[in-house]
Amino acid sequence: MTQRIEKVQKLARRVLGELIHDLKDPRIGFASVTAVRVTPDLRHARVFVSVLGEEDDQVRTMQGLESAKPHLRGELGRQMRLKYLPELVFELDKVEEKAGRIEALLHKIHEEEDR
Repeated sequence: MTQRIEKVQKLARRVLGELIHDLKDPRIGFASVTAVRVTPDLRHARVFVSVLGEEDDQVRTMQGLESAKPHLRGELGRQMRLKYLPELVFELDKVEEKAGRIEALLHKIHEEEDR
């Protein structure tokens, strides 16, 4: 990965995080941008979002983000000034959920070893 792509990813993460925080859509709960992955041609960006709350809250937040996508993309373009404005794809970041599952499995293994 080139330094340029890394810079674009970091800046997009910061800018989108601020923009999402400022959205007034009541469907969007407490969401934070955990990562942005941009293709080498800078035409597509996968935006990983972590949402606090139950599964219903996560679904509503993702729906709100989908409806705000044109606004977010336009603001991103105004702030980043790229030749090509990447098409945004929002994905729910499930790293915390996976980490919790792994931790529970490790805890179970240690309990079995103690017996």
